[in-house]
Amino acid sequence: MGLKLPSPIVVSASTLSEDVHNIVQMEDAGAGAVVLFSLFEEQIQKENALYEQALKTTTNIFAEAMDYFPDLDEYHVGTTQYLELIRKAKERVDIPIIASLNAITTEGWIDYAMQVEEAGAAGLEINIFYIPADVRLSGEAVERRYLDIVSEVRKNIHIPIAVKLNPYFSATGNMAKQISDAGANALVLFNRFYQPDFDIVRLKVLSNLQYSESNEIRLPLLWIAVLYGKLPLSLAATTGVQSAQEVVKYILAGADVTMTASALYKFGINHLRTMTNELKDWMHMMGFDTVEAFRGVMSQQNISDPTAYERANYIRILENVKNT
Repeated sequence: MGLKLPSPIVVSASTLSEDVHNIVQMEDAGAGAVVLFSLFEEQIQKENALYEQALKTTTNIFAEAMDYFPDLDEYHVGTTQYLELIRKAKERVDIPIIASLNAITTEGWIDYAMQVEEAGAAGLEINIFYIPADVRLSGEAVERRYLDIVSEVRKNIHIPIAVKLNPYFSATGNMAKQISDAGANALVLFNRFYQPDFDIVRLKVLSNLQYSESNEIRLPLLWIAVLYGKLPLSLAATTGVQSAQEVVKYILAGADVTMTASALYKFGINHLRTMTNELKDWMHMMGFDTVEAFRGVMSQQNISDPTAYERANYIRILENVKNT
């Protein structure tokens, strides 16, 4: 994204970044940057609606209550706290603070993107969490939705933009190219959709969180290795980063940064220090003085057999299973 980072280990969007003291601790433990928790437009709209209803109800009882509330035009529930967090974090740390936004309207994407830029965010992560559940919606229409969002946001802000992409496009490589052409500076691979579960006794849909595991890195590892060097984009890996081992693998594939949150929930923020030290130990053991020295070494364009990432490797895997 054109940002200079002291480490390739970045804290991904999570509730851990709601507290500026946590962000300070993240920097102290070795984080290269922090992506703030996502700002969701529908939450802001809901809070605004509740505020307006409370205002109407209150003013019907006490006329003087108007003195205690600002005008609605000046009141931004949700955004005020978020923007203030950006400003406070920038005052306390030197590492880049990147905002994360998930809107539902074109106006929302543009308005909130401009506000986080004005507040001083070093970059913006466009987090498009969108399930195309309408069976009448075509794949082309879904792609167009993503591209329109990126294009409109790019027209209205100047800070670098990262797009958190999901892995379900029929032609991921081409979609990545189109997103680049629309003005994105980076791709975050991949957005991890939190799918529902069922309670079969109470017959309820459950919305519970499952932390990512290291065995989930293979899909983003594949696409980072395939895309590396082919597009003018930074590549961020954001699934399954539990230790320095995953950090090393992703960078070998071509990632500019690796992003972690689940490991910090499980082991604490200071786990960043452990991961950083393990990364340095591995680099020393392998004789690498810088991260750039081994970035992309295992990418498709740099390995001796590029078919390892394509159909030929599928056949080899099946043959290996048969022979074991």
